[in-house]
Amino acid sequence: MLTRFVANCLWWPCPVRHEGFFDYTGSQLGWCSMGMCMLVSNFSRRCLLATLTFSLVTACESGSDNAKPQAPAAAETEASAASMPAASQRDLKRPVDAETLPYADVNENLVYGYFAFPSNMIEPLPAVILIHDWWGMNEDTRASADQLASEGYMVLAVDLYGGETFETADAARKQTILMLENAADVEENIRQALEFLRVAEAPAIGTAGWGFGGSWALNTALKFSEDIDATVIFYGQVATDEERLRPVNAPVLALFGARDRAIPVAMAEGFKEAMQHLRKPAEVHIYPDAGHAFADPKRSNFNQRDTDDAWSRMLAFFAKNLAAPTPQP
Repeated sequence: MLTRFVANCLWWPCPVRHEGFFDYTGSQLGWCSMGMCMLVSNFSRRCLLATLTFSLVTACESGSDNAKPQAPAAAETEASAASMPAASQRDLKRPVDAETLPYADVNENLVYGYFAFPSNMIEPLPAVILIHDWWGMNEDTRASADQLASEGYMVLAVDLYGGETFETADAARKQTILMLENAADVEENIRQALEFLRVAEAPAIGTAGWGFGGSWALNTALKFSEDIDATVIFYGQVATDEERLRPVNAPVLALFGARDRAIPVAMAEGFKEAMQHLRKPAEVHIYPDAGHAFADPKRSNFNQRDTDDAWSRMLAFFAKNLAAPTPQP
């Protein structure tokens, strides 16, 4: 994939010349301060992806001669159990371009994510780090990334499982425990995702996640408080201790179900109370008839009405706090 992108940038006129990357001497060349372009044509968007990928691979190779790339997960052919909104059931608001590409190097392994953005993007847009539930980053995760990107965002769906996905709760639970035991690796994964989006010149960055991913959306706002501008949590575990929540700088939208036995109402209300005491901007909404994973169309608790409402609340929240411009038609 990288070879194809680089070949396109080299072979066809590109409006930006990348110092230190390649030396194409076509017409109408300009200079890009960060060594990447984000301009009008499809070729310029390909140059963006190629440069982001090239920069990461170069850094990995210079840092270690033994880096072991992980192949990205193959497209799943069977129905997955992702706890993501039913984005695949909605029409995209506008066309989206997307690529699976490496965004991080953790323990000498390249980590592949799913990067989606509006096809008509002509300049950097606000970005969202989308974090999968405990099932892993599967086709439903990508569908959600596409749906959010079609609203006018650059979306990087990160992979915290190294390409693995799970179909049973027992297997997913074991993987979640493993992630808790290796939290430093997860944090490094997300740190590099943030760096990826900074290189892409995102003017603002938000986080969003469902279940396991919702917890890590909040953890990201805690760990990287100076880098996150908005956080959305769908039925993820949240802290209720004020001292633990004190580092949060970004406004938070948290969405829960009153019938959720995994995330009890007391936890949701304790989080809201702690954020209020700290005078941190937080919106907490509890759906009275919703259980855990109410936004997962493959679960028995799926609730279409609450899913649609929660998705709309997230869009309004990001529009307000990330100030996403409306892409040109």
